[in-house]
Amino acid sequence: MSASIKTAVVQFQHQAGNKKYNLMMMEGFIQQAAINGVQILAFPEMCITGYWHVPKLDNDGVAALAESVETGSSVRLIRKLAVKHQMLIGAGFIERGDDGRLYNAYAACMPDGSVHTHRKMHAFEHPSISCGDTYTVFDTPWGVKVGILICWDNNLVENARATALLGADILLAPHQTGGTNSRSPYGMKPIPLELWQQRATRPEEITAAFKGASGREWLMRWLPSRAHDNGMFILFSNGVGADDDEVRTGNAMIIDPYGRIVEETWAAADAMVSAELDLSLIPMSTGRRWMAGRRPDLYRILTELQGYERDAITARFSEELPGLKTR
Repeated sequence: MSASIKTAVVQFQHQAGNKKYNLMMMEGFIQQAAINGVQILAFPEMCITGYWHVPKLDNDGVAALAESVETGSSVRLIRKLAVKHQMLIGAGFIERGDDGRLYNAYAACMPDGSVHTHRKMHAFEHPSISCGDTYTVFDTPWGVKVGILICWDNNLVENARATALLGADILLAPHQTGGTNSRSPYGMKPIPLELWQQRATRPEEITAAFKGASGREWLMRWLPSRAHDNGMFILFSNGVGADDDEVRTGNAMIIDPYGRIVEETWAAADAMVSAELDLSLIPMSTGRRWMAGRRPDLYRILTELQGYERDAITARFSEELPGLKTR
């Protein structure tokens, strides 16, 4: 294993359905990352296709955005750039699988031209988008293992633990989040679109919103714990700015295995943050030491159905509250 590895995460405002524009933006960040010696670069969820306009499309509209990992032009371009710059580049798109289904997917394009694809396991964006059913952890040329969890995948603590147990040292966590209308009384709330549109003249207000309860403060309630409790680095990438009728809050950040923020931005703008990861932090991190004390014989309840489980769309949007059992 290398002693350290240079990583970077990107936040940028995509254009709905405009792959040409979004890939152009990504090429610019990739070039900048290459100049800075970045080895692992993470872009946001569905950044190639756009995100929050997708729920409003019909089935044919979603299918028109989808492409195959093997033959699609978008992944082909990212793969080519990964080989050119000897970089791992992660990018989100809508996949047309060999099984004929559509997936919210994330392609980790490798320096040797290979691709590892993660399919979001808790997809809720559109009825025509299926959920994946496999964890994604793979080797890299630098001796570290990388895992991928997309957006809501990261909200369920079991997924982060499973990814760590499969050996992930670094977790790519691409999102499109912030500024959503949470049904929870203390969850995220919408950020006015006009505030984003007037960000140049209201910089203090937009910064406060991005750092506040609907942005960074919400992330700090749970995201660092995924890194800390599992002893792995997290590369959090996110959209930023107007995304259909919502405002994404960016907050791209890199978190170490102790849950500490290594680098971050709360800029109301397209941005990239990078950091050299000290891989020697992993073996003796608190989470790794706690994991050594696991007692799997006690955890059967984690795989038992409790009766209130729902599909991802219902769980995400239903007004029904789960009837949690008490024992």
